[in-house]
Amino acid sequence: MSTFKAPKGTYDLIPPDSAAYLAVREAIAAPLRTSGYGYIETPGFESVELFARGVGESTDIVTKEMYAFETKGGDRLALRPEGTASVLRAALEANLHKAGNLPVKLWYSGSYYRYERPQKGRYRHFSQVGAEAIGAEDPALDAELIILADQAYRSLGLREFRILLNSLGDTECRPVYRAALQDFLRALDLDEDTRRRIDINPLRVLDDKRESVQKQLTGAPLLRDYLCDACKAYHEEVRELITAAGVAFEDDARLVRGLDYYTRTTFEFVHDGLGAQSAVGGGGRYDGLSEMIGGPALPSVGWALGVDRTVLALEAEGITVDVPAPTSVFAVPLGEEARRVLFAKVTELRKVGIAADFSYGAKGLKGAMKNAHRSGARYTVVAGERDLAEGVVQLKDMESGEQAAIGVNEIVAELEARLG
Repeated sequence: MSTFKAPKGTYDLIPPDSAAYLAVREAIAAPLRTSGYGYIETPGFESVELFARGVGESTDIVTKEMYAFETKGGDRLALRPEGTASVLRAALEANLHKAGNLPVKLWYSGSYYRYERPQKGRYRHFSQVGAEAIGAEDPALDAELIILADQAYRSLGLREFRILLNSLGDTECRPVYRAALQDFLRALDLDEDTRRRIDINPLRVLDDKRESVQKQLTGAPLLRDYLCDACKAYHEEVRELITAAGVAFEDDARLVRGLDYYTRTTFEFVHDGLGAQSAVGGGGRYDGLSEMIGGPALPSVGWALGVDRTVLALEAEGITVDVPAPTSVFAVPLGEEARRVLFAKVTELRKVGIAADFSYGAKGLKGAMKNAHRSGARYTVVAGERDLAEGVVQLKDMESGEQAAIGVNEIVAELEARLG
């Protein structure tokens, strides 16, 4: 046994469970690929300042959860705690916004890192699939992303998730609300760290999950009562477009999310079967983020959906993800000549797109057939010296148990026909 273990708060994805994670990633990405989103991949670490400016210096992510370190060259870097700031930085650096086709629509998949107290559904290393539409202020974009996420979840069979929706206003109406909220919060009995947040970003106090804080927030002013006419009209159009698409949602006036860059539309996907860690994904509009990190004004919107959380949601609903068998055909050679012939046939099968595997290690028939059963293969091809002398191999249907002799040169065409 190895003396090393995965770091605390992390996990290894290993077969066969890893197949479900791959299927979830593919299901989330599938509707994005057919909606004009191109794939982007960014480094696993970025400048600390990128996240401090973009995510927000007062957020738990930056102040408590970010893995930050200094390189030998003196650069201050951080493992990425979220994807939006990195994707926007990459788009700006590559001048994608200058190509003349806005919005720039991108999707990504990868690992993210936050130093948190490990618990079920919350890890220090986690996987997300995300989507960003950069450079356009249009309620239809906000609605599109919410609809695509709903489509992805439903394609997996999920039904018991809820979509929470709110508007956080803009630079015109949010300052008025911010002042009213600050006045309300300053009258509460809060600890020093929370009181400091009142001055930096009072909306973050509304996102505090502690019961002692939540109890005192009853009667707090709601942002929806302070929205300007433009924000009200924008939000109403988002609501109308989602409703017209047949996507159910719940208005949640207290939804603020945990990052500073959100403006106007904000939303969250929750699954009550996950307990306290009920969020499976979320996102919103971030019209000022580009300017925060030194770029031009580029109104944008996006989301990130947790692969780990989605897998847990599937388990909560008792849904088994339909994944293809890793092996359709398993070859069992008996003798050196059979090894040469069947290895060549396995290579041919793979070239025509049939998942095929081979009995390695010169096992006997009994041991090789055990491996064939474990592989989940639908068919097993067995050949010995006598079979090859007659120009045939034995093809066994592992479901019915039926076995028939097939010509060596016919085996690829026969399996193509049987497996469709």
